[in-house]
Amino acid sequence: MTRPDEVLPQAAGEQVIVEAHARLHFGVLDLRGGRGRWFGGIGAAAPGPTMLVSASAAAALEVDGADAERAAEFARRFVSHHGLRGGARLRVDRALPSHAGLGSGTQLALAVARALAEVHGIDPDVRQLARAVGRGRRSAIGVWTFAGGGLVVEGGHRPADVDPRPLIGPLLTRLPFPPSWRCVVAVPDAASGLSGTDEAAAFEQLLAPPDREVEQVAHLVLMMLLPAVADGDIGAFGAALTQIQEMTGRWFAPVQGGTFAAGPSEALVRRMREWGASGVGQSSWGPAVYGIVSGEAAGTRLADRVRDAYGPTCAVYEGPFPQSGARIWSGRTQVQATGESSIS
Repeated sequence: MTRPDEVLPQAAGEQVIVEAHARLHFGVLDLRGGRGRWFGGIGAAAPGPTMLVSASAAAALEVDGADAERAAEFARRFVSHHGLRGGARLRVDRALPSHAGLGSGTQLALAVARALAEVHGIDPDVRQLARAVGRGRRSAIGVWTFAGGGLVVEGGHRPADVDPRPLIGPLLTRLPFPPSWRCVVAVPDAASGLSGTDEAAAFEQLLAPPDREVEQVAHLVLMMLLPAVADGDIGAFGAALTQIQEMTGRWFAPVQGGTFAAGPSEALVRRMREWGASGVGQSSWGPAVYGIVSGEAAGTRLADRVRDAYGPTCAVYEGPFPQSGARIWSGRTQVQATGESSIS
Protein backbone atom coordinates (compact mmCIF):
# COMPACT_ATOMS: atom_id res chain seq x y z
CA MET A 1 0.00 0.00 0.00
CA THR A 2 1.21 3.48 -0.79
CA ARG A 3 2.31 5.58 2.18
CA PRO A 4 -0.26 8.21 3.32
CA ASP A 5 2.09 11.07 2.39
CA GLU A 6 2.28 10.01 -1.25
CA VAL A 7 -0.13 10.53 -4.12
CA LEU A 8 -0.59 7.41 -6.21
CA PRO A 9 1.37 7.89 -9.47
CA GLN A 10 -1.32 6.10 -11.45
CA ALA A 11 -3.94 8.42 -9.95
CA ALA A 12 -2.57 11.47 -11.72
CA GLY A 13 -5.36 12.80 -13.91
CA GLU A 14 -7.62 9.86 -13.00
CA GLN A 15 -10.87 10.76 -11.33
CA VAL A 16 -12.42 9.05 -8.33
CA ILE A 17 -16.21 9.36 -8.01
CA VAL A 18 -18.23 8.67 -4.85
CA GLU A 19 -22.03 8.51 -4.81
CA ALA A 20 -23.82 8.31 -1.45
CA HIS A 21 -27.50 7.96 -0.57
CA ALA A 22 -29.35 10.22 1.81
CA ARG A 23 -30.06 8.49 5.10
CA LEU A 24 -33.33 8.14 6.99
CA HIS A 25 -33.25 8.19 10.78
CA PHE A 26 -36.16 6.13 12.12
CA GLY A 27 -35.68 6.76 15.82
CA VAL A 28 -33.34 7.00 18.80
CA LEU A 29 -33.19 4.18 21.37
CA ASP A 30 -32.28 5.92 24.63
CA LEU A 31 -31.87 9.58 25.60
CA ARG A 32 -31.19 8.74 29.26
CA GLY A 33 -27.92 6.85 29.28
CA GLY A 34 -29.11 5.31 32.54
CA ARG A 35 -27.78 1.86 31.66
CA GLY A 36 -24.41 3.08 30.47
CA ARG A 37 -25.01 4.00 26.83
CA TRP A 38 -26.48 7.07 25.13
CA PHE A 39 -28.56 7.36 21.98
CA GLY A 40 -28.30 4.39 19.65
CA GLY A 41 -30.76 4.29 16.80
CA ILE A 42 -32.42 2.69 13.80
CA GLY A 43 -32.43 3.84 10.19
CA ALA A 44 -31.76 3.08 6.55
CA ALA A 45 -30.39 4.57 3.36
CA ALA A 46 -33.07 6.37 1.35
CA PRO A 47 -33.94 5.60 -2.30
CA GLY A 48 -33.20 9.25 -3.06
CA PRO A 49 -31.79 11.80 -3.25
CA THR A 50 -28.10 11.02 -3.69
CA MET A 51 -24.95 13.10 -3.60
CA LEU A 52 -21.91 12.89 -5.87
CA VAL A 53 -18.31 13.86 -5.13
CA SER A 54 -15.38 13.58 -7.53
CA ALA A 55 -11.65 13.93 -6.84
CA SER A 56 -8.31 13.64 -8.59
CA ALA A 57 -4.71 14.08 -7.53
CA ALA A 58 -3.29 17.61 -7.34
CA ALA A 59 -0.37 19.39 -5.70
CA ALA A 60 -2.65 21.39 -3.38
CA LEU A 61 -6.15 21.03 -2.03
CA GLU A 62 -8.77 22.62 -4.30
CA VAL A 63 -12.51 22.35 -3.60
CA ASP A 64 -15.47 23.65 -5.58
CA GLY A 65 -19.04 22.83 -6.50
CA ALA A 66 -22.16 22.64 -4.35
CA ASP A 67 -21.63 22.97 -0.59
CA ALA A 68 -17.94 23.59 -1.29
CA GLU A 69 -17.25 25.38 2.01
CA ARG A 70 -18.35 22.44 4.14
CA ALA A 71 -16.61 19.98 1.83
CA ALA A 72 -13.36 21.94 2.12
CA GLU A 73 -13.51 21.82 5.92
CA PHE A 74 -14.02 18.04 5.89
CA ALA A 75 -11.18 17.69 3.39
CA ARG A 76 -8.82 19.72 5.59
CA ARG A 77 -9.71 17.54 8.58
CA PHE A 78 -8.96 14.38 6.63
CA VAL A 79 -5.67 15.69 5.28
CA SER A 80 -4.60 16.83 8.76
CA HIS A 81 -5.68 13.58 10.43
CA HIS A 82 -3.57 11.49 8.06
CA GLY A 83 -0.68 13.94 7.74
CA LEU A 84 -0.97 13.99 3.96
CA ARG A 85 1.46 16.10 1.95
CA GLY A 86 -0.23 15.89 -1.42
CA GLY A 87 -3.52 17.59 -2.19
CA ALA A 88 -6.46 16.85 -4.43
CA ARG A 89 -8.84 18.55 -6.79
CA LEU A 90 -12.23 17.91 -5.20
CA ARG A 91 -15.67 18.79 -6.54
CA VAL A 92 -19.15 18.32 -5.07
CA ASP A 93 -21.04 17.58 -8.25
CA ARG A 94 -24.38 17.02 -6.52
CA ALA A 95 -25.26 17.85 -2.91
CA LEU A 96 -28.01 16.63 -0.60
CA PRO A 97 -30.51 19.14 0.79
CA SER A 98 -28.89 20.69 3.86
CA HIS A 99 -30.50 20.37 7.31
CA ALA A 100 -33.48 18.47 5.93
CA GLY A 101 -33.20 15.36 8.09
CA LEU A 102 -31.34 13.42 5.38
CA GLY A 103 -27.87 13.32 6.93
CA SER A 104 -26.30 15.71 4.41
CA GLY A 105 -23.34 16.61 6.65
CA THR A 106 -22.29 13.07 7.46
CA GLN A 107 -22.75 11.81 3.90
CA LEU A 108 -20.76 14.74 2.51
CA ALA A 109 -18.00 14.24 5.08
CA LEU A 110 -17.71 10.51 4.40
CA ALA A 111 -17.87 10.93 0.62
CA VAL A 112 -15.09 13.52 0.75
CA ALA A 113 -13.03 11.31 3.05
CA ARG A 114 -13.53 8.22 0.89
CA ALA A 115 -12.62 10.10 -2.29
CA LEU A 116 -9.44 11.49 -0.73
CA ALA A 117 -8.55 8.06 0.64
CA GLU A 118 -8.82 6.59 -2.86
CA VAL A 119 -6.71 9.39 -4.35
CA HIS A 120 -4.00 8.92 -1.74
CA GLY A 121 -4.03 5.13 -1.76
CA ILE A 122 -5.07 4.53 1.83
CA ASP A 123 -7.83 2.19 2.96
CA PRO A 124 -9.49 3.16 6.26
CA ASP A 125 -12.71 1.43 7.30
CA VAL A 126 -15.88 3.49 7.64
CA ARG A 127 -15.36 4.16 11.37
CA GLN A 128 -11.87 5.47 10.67
CA LEU A 129 -13.27 7.67 7.90
CA ALA A 130 -15.84 9.10 10.30
CA ARG A 131 -13.32 9.78 13.05
CA ALA A 132 -10.97 11.52 10.62
CA VAL A 133 -13.66 14.04 9.66
CA GLY A 134 -15.37 14.31 13.06
CA ARG A 135 -18.71 12.63 12.31
CA GLY A 136 -20.78 9.99 14.08
CA ARG A 137 -20.22 11.40 17.56
CA ARG A 138 -23.92 11.33 18.46
CA SER A 139 -25.70 9.20 15.87
CA ALA A 140 -23.91 6.55 13.83
CA ILE A 141 -26.83 5.75 11.52
CA GLY A 142 -25.36 7.81 8.67
CA VAL A 143 -21.98 6.13 9.11
CA TRP A 144 -23.45 2.66 8.79
CA THR A 145 -25.77 3.51 5.89
CA PHE A 146 -22.74 4.87 4.03
CA ALA A 147 -21.13 1.47 4.59
CA GLY A 148 -24.08 -0.66 3.50
CA GLY A 149 -27.78 -1.02 2.81
CA GLY A 150 -30.73 -2.49 4.64
CA LEU A 151 -32.21 -1.71 8.03
CA VAL A 152 -29.48 -0.62 10.44
CA VAL A 153 -29.48 -0.71 14.25
CA GLU A 154 -26.56 0.90 16.09
CA GLY A 155 -25.74 0.71 19.79
CA GLY A 156 -24.89 4.27 20.82
CA HIS A 157 -21.92 5.17 22.98
CA ARG A 158 -20.91 5.65 26.58
CA PRO A 159 -21.35 9.04 28.28
CA ALA A 160 -18.55 11.60 28.07
CA ASP A 161 -17.75 11.32 31.78
CA VAL A 162 -16.95 7.64 31.21
CA ASP A 163 -15.30 8.00 27.81
CA PRO A 164 -14.26 11.59 26.93
CA ARG A 165 -13.86 10.56 23.28
CA PRO A 166 -16.88 8.31 22.66
CA LEU A 167 -16.40 5.67 20.00
CA ILE A 168 -18.77 5.58 17.06
CA GLY A 169 -21.83 3.53 17.94
CA PRO A 170 -21.28 -0.12 16.95
CA LEU A 171 -23.35 -1.74 14.23
CA LEU A 172 -25.64 -4.20 16.01
CA THR A 173 -27.50 -5.59 13.03
CA ARG A 174 -28.13 -5.01 9.35
CA LEU A 175 -31.09 -6.73 7.68
CA PRO A 176 -31.98 -6.51 3.97
CA PHE A 177 -35.42 -5.13 3.20
CA PRO A 178 -37.69 -7.29 1.04
CA PRO A 179 -37.12 -6.14 -2.56
CA SER A 180 -40.84 -5.50 -3.08
CA TRP A 181 -41.01 -2.84 -0.36
CA ARG A 182 -40.99 0.76 -1.53
CA CYS A 183 -40.13 3.93 0.33
CA VAL A 184 -41.50 7.37 -0.55
CA VAL A 185 -39.43 10.27 0.79
CA ALA A 186 -41.00 13.73 0.81
CA VAL A 187 -39.02 16.90 1.56
CA PRO A 188 -41.42 19.84 1.88
CA ASP A 189 -40.37 23.46 1.57
CA ALA A 190 -40.32 24.16 5.30
CA ALA A 191 -38.03 25.39 8.06
CA SER A 192 -34.73 23.53 8.23
CA GLY A 193 -34.21 20.95 10.92
CA LEU A 194 -31.78 21.57 13.76
CA SER A 195 -28.07 20.98 13.28
CA GLY A 196 -24.68 21.87 14.73
CA THR A 197 -24.68 24.01 17.87
CA ASP A 198 -28.46 24.50 17.70
CA GLU A 199 -28.95 20.74 17.77
CA ALA A 200 -26.53 20.34 20.67
CA ALA A 201 -28.40 23.04 22.62
CA ALA A 202 -31.71 21.31 21.88
CA PHE A 203 -30.47 18.02 23.31
CA GLU A 204 -29.42 19.85 26.46
CA GLN A 205 -33.01 21.04 26.93
CA LEU A 206 -34.64 17.63 26.55
CA LEU A 207 -35.85 15.76 29.61
CA ALA A 208 -34.94 12.11 30.07
CA PRO A 209 -37.85 9.98 28.80
CA PRO A 210 -39.63 7.62 31.21
CA ASP A 211 -37.88 4.29 31.77
CA ARG A 212 -40.98 2.44 30.68
CA GLU A 213 -41.07 4.14 27.27
CA VAL A 214 -37.37 3.47 26.61
CA GLU A 215 -37.98 -0.19 27.43
CA GLN A 216 -41.00 -0.24 25.10
CA VAL A 217 -38.95 1.17 22.20
CA ALA A 218 -36.25 -1.48 22.73
CA HIS A 219 -38.92 -4.20 22.81
CA LEU A 220 -40.58 -2.88 19.66
CA VAL A 221 -37.25 -2.91 17.81
CA LEU A 222 -36.18 -6.36 18.98
CA MET A 223 -39.49 -8.21 18.96
CA MET A 224 -41.51 -6.47 16.25
CA LEU A 225 -39.46 -4.35 13.85
CA LEU A 226 -36.55 -6.71 13.17
CA PRO A 227 -38.65 -9.90 12.98
CA ALA A 228 -41.06 -8.14 10.62
CA VAL A 229 -38.23 -7.32 8.19
CA ALA A 230 -36.90 -10.88 8.43
CA ASP A 231 -40.40 -12.28 7.79
CA GLY A 232 -41.27 -9.76 5.06
CA ASP A 233 -44.33 -8.68 7.07
CA ILE A 234 -44.82 -5.03 6.08
CA GLY A 235 -47.97 -4.67 8.19
CA ALA A 236 -46.14 -5.61 11.40
CA PHE A 237 -43.12 -3.53 10.36
CA GLY A 238 -45.24 -0.46 9.67
CA ALA A 239 -47.14 -0.80 12.94
CA ALA A 240 -43.90 -1.10 14.94
CA LEU A 241 -42.19 1.78 13.12
CA THR A 242 -45.18 4.08 13.51
CA GLN A 243 -45.36 3.32 17.25
CA ILE A 244 -41.63 4.00 17.64
CA GLN A 245 -41.94 7.27 15.74
CA GLU A 246 -44.87 8.46 17.82
CA MET A 247 -43.22 7.55 21.11
CA THR A 248 -39.77 8.97 20.37
CA GLY A 249 -41.36 11.98 18.69
CA ARG A 250 -42.96 12.87 22.03
CA TRP A 251 -39.48 12.89 23.58
CA PHE A 252 -38.49 15.65 21.16
CA ALA A 253 -41.81 17.52 21.24
CA PRO A 254 -40.65 20.23 23.71
CA VAL A 255 -38.10 21.37 21.12
CA GLN A 256 -39.80 20.72 17.78
CA GLY A 257 -43.28 21.76 18.87
CA GLY A 258 -45.03 18.41 18.63
CA THR A 259 -44.56 14.71 17.91
CA PHE A 260 -43.55 15.77 14.40
CA ALA A 261 -42.27 19.12 13.12
CA ALA A 262 -45.21 21.50 12.93
CA GLY A 263 -46.51 22.45 9.48
CA PRO A 264 -46.18 20.43 6.28
CA SER A 265 -44.11 17.63 7.87
CA GLU A 266 -46.77 16.84 10.45
CA ALA A 267 -49.51 17.01 7.80
CA LEU A 268 -47.56 14.80 5.38
CA VAL A 269 -47.02 12.07 7.96
CA ARG A 270 -50.75 11.97 8.67
CA ARG A 271 -51.78 12.11 5.01
CA MET A 272 -49.35 9.41 3.85
CA ARG A 273 -50.82 7.11 6.47
CA GLU A 274 -54.33 7.96 5.20
CA TRP A 275 -53.15 7.29 1.62
CA GLY A 276 -52.11 3.73 2.43
CA ALA A 277 -48.57 3.77 3.82
CA SER A 278 -47.97 0.86 6.19
CA GLY A 279 -45.32 2.78 8.12
CA VAL A 280 -44.75 6.53 8.32
CA GLY A 281 -42.44 8.91 10.13
CA GLN A 282 -40.15 11.90 10.18
CA SER A 283 -36.42 11.53 9.57
CA SER A 284 -34.41 13.11 12.38
CA TRP A 285 -35.52 16.74 12.91
CA GLY A 286 -37.19 16.88 9.49
CA PRO A 287 -38.62 18.37 7.45
CA ALA A 288 -38.11 15.13 5.46
CA VAL A 289 -40.77 12.49 6.08
CA TYR A 290 -41.34 9.05 4.60
CA GLY A 291 -43.98 6.42 3.94
CA ILE A 292 -43.34 2.71 3.32
CA VAL A 293 -45.55 0.49 1.16
CA SER A 294 -45.42 -2.89 -0.57
CA GLY A 295 -45.14 -3.09 -4.33
CA GLU A 296 -43.95 -0.82 -7.12
CA ALA A 297 -47.48 0.24 -8.06
CA ALA A 298 -48.28 1.25 -4.48
CA GLY A 299 -45.06 3.24 -4.28
CA THR A 300 -45.87 5.09 -7.50
CA ARG A 301 -49.41 5.84 -6.32
CA LEU A 302 -48.26 7.23 -2.99
CA ALA A 303 -45.54 9.36 -4.60
CA ASP A 304 -48.06 10.72 -7.13
CA ARG A 305 -50.53 11.57 -4.36
CA VAL A 306 -47.88 13.60 -2.56
CA ARG A 307 -46.82 15.38 -5.77
CA ASP A 308 -50.42 16.16 -6.70
CA ALA A 309 -51.17 17.53 -3.23
CA TYR A 310 -48.03 19.63 -2.75
CA GLY A 311 -46.75 20.36 -6.24
CA PRO A 312 -43.30 21.92 -6.68
CA THR A 313 -43.12 22.94 -3.00
CA CYS A 314 -42.25 19.35 -2.07
CA ALA A 315 -39.46 17.19 -3.50
CA VAL A 316 -40.51 13.53 -3.74
CA TYR A 317 -38.32 10.43 -4.18
CA GLU A 318 -39.60 6.88 -4.54
CA GLY A 319 -38.00 3.46 -4.89
CA PRO A 320 -36.77 0.34 -3.12
CA PHE A 321 -34.45 0.65 -0.16
CA PRO A 322 -30.80 0.51 -1.28
CA GLN A 323 -29.19 -2.85 -0.64
CA SER A 324 -25.63 -1.52 -0.72
CA GLY A 325 -23.70 1.44 0.61
CA ALA A 326 -21.89 4.25 -1.18
CA ARG A 327 -20.68 3.50 -4.70
CA ILE A 328 -17.12 4.38 -5.66
CA TRP A 329 -15.51 4.44 -9.09
CA SER A 330 -11.86 4.89 -9.89
CA GLY A 331 -11.51 5.64 -13.59
CA ARG A 332 -13.96 3.22 -15.20
CA THR A 333 -13.84 0.62 -12.45
CA GLN A 334 -16.33 0.49 -9.59
CA VAL A 335 -14.65 -0.38 -6.30
CA GLN A 336 -16.17 -1.35 -2.97
CA ALA A 337 -16.67 1.44 -0.42
CA THR A 338 -15.94 -0.69 2.64
CA GLY A 339 -15.88 -4.31 3.63
CA GLU A 340 -19.60 -3.97 4.40
CA SER A 341 -20.88 -2.17 1.33
CA SER A 342 -23.42 -4.81 0.29
CA ILE A 343 -25.75 -7.36 1.82
CA SER A 344 -27.24 -10.52 0.43
